[in-house]
Amino acid sequence: MSEASAIAAIQFRRGIDEQVVPDIRLTRSKDGRTGQALFVFKDPEALAPESMGDITGMFMLDEEGELVTREVNARFVNGEPSALEVTYVWKSEADFERFMRFAQRYADSHGLGYSGENA
Repeated sequence: MSEASAIAAIQFRRGIDEQVVPDIRLTRSKDGRTGQALFVFKDPEALAPESMGDITGMFMLDEEGELVTREVNARFVNGEPSALEVTYVWKSEADFERFMRFAQRYADSHGLGYSGENA
């Protein structure tokens, strides 16, 4: 597999890849059609003082295109930003499958292990 075909990235500002790898938790409805992914980025570069600016969403980019969510919230500790919590919601099985393809590419391009179930 060529490296170019496996590249996937997350951005909070267009053109700037976030280097911190998030913790991701998935929940799905009982019928599996709807659900959400909760991303937690601890001390992300997007919150570093030198890169502070408007965060208008989280952009997940891969060879198929882009997935976008605007549900981005900062977590603060002692008045300082410490994490970003992001929720990505899907409303169909096709949306879920697309998200999982992105997740697999992201794991591959960042040297992460991935385990999932097709339930």
